[in-house]
Amino acid sequence: MRNKRVAAVLLALAAVVLAALAAGTAGAAKQATFQVSFNTDTAGLNDKGFNHLGNLGRMQAQSKLGIQTKVYVSASESDYLPNAVAAAQWGAKAVVMNGFLLADATNTAAKQFPDIKWAITDFPMEALTDKPSNAYGLTFQSEQSGFLVGYLAAEMIKAQLGPSGKLKSNKIVLSAVGGKKIPSVDNWIAGYRAGAKAYDKSAKVLIDYSNDFTPATATKCKEIALKHISQGAQAVFQVAGGCGLGALQAAKSKNVWGIGVDADQSYLGPHILTSGTKRVDTAVFEFYKEAQAGTLGPGHDLVFDLKNQGQDVGKISPKVPQAFITKMNAEKAKIISGQIKVPATL
Repeated sequence: MRNKRVAAVLLALAAVVLAALAAGTAGAAKQATFQVSFNTDTAGLNDKGFNHLGNLGRMQAQSKLGIQTKVYVSASESDYLPNAVAAAQWGAKAVVMNGFLLADATNTAAKQFPDIKWAITDFPMEALTDKPSNAYGLTFQSEQSGFLVGYLAAEMIKAQLGPSGKLKSNKIVLSAVGGKKIPSVDNWIAGYRAGAKAYDKSAKVLIDYSNDFTPATATKCKEIALKHISQGAQAVFQVAGGCGLGALQAAKSKNVWGIGVDADQSYLGPHILTSGTKRVDTAVFEFYKEAQAGTLGPGHDLVFDLKNQGQDVGKISPKVPQAFITKMNAEKAKIISGQIKVPATL
């Protein structure tokens, strides 16, 4: 009798263990089969900015969420839609289309594959032609960070404090080198100009566009920056991705300040005053996380700004007096509280 009772207990325990293992295996299988893709624009993964950051978000999701990920790199704009279709056919349940220029491909793919969640960075969902209910905008109030770097640059120019020695003049003239004239570029520049003018109404911002974002075209951005510097600019803000690295090279060659964009670009050297940072990595990770959890709901925008740390300022040059940083941070607090409304258009 005693042996029968022991056997019954052991069988019951075995059943519990097997049930737990089965549940765990099912859960693991479900998690492992959740696949996502990250689709770049033409600047490539080594642009040291926008795509690089988005890819960091993908890798973070793969590590922390245990999902399977894949990258599709676009060599040309004609790759945008085929890469989206390839991601869907591979089995992606959620796809990030990284950049404003992928809007048409996102709209078409979202309609063609309604069971997949599609996100596009730097583009509002409502602006998609058909407003698909399975599409999401990952948008950034980059004008807020632009304001702060413009304000800081104006402070430094007024004080004639340069990367090495004194600047030539305390007349506040700044340069902005954009990629293409699109809203996700112009909001940076609009904030930059507003910040400089908030510090000194007489500040002047020279603005031109390279019509390119790729590192292979860095010479175009360098030439624009050199032109602005010849016109008196003593700080160069690049908003042109890989192309913009050429603008920062121009700043270095002429001993004026360079200001990075998207990622913290202080690693480029002591001529970098700071960077306007856009946490594309955070946005990509949050989208994948919500997609996996099934909490996205109908199509809408996920908005990132200074308040939720989706926007910020990168490392600041040690040559900047603490008093200047304190004043900039006071402006930051006013933006977060709503006391300062930063323009997003030029």
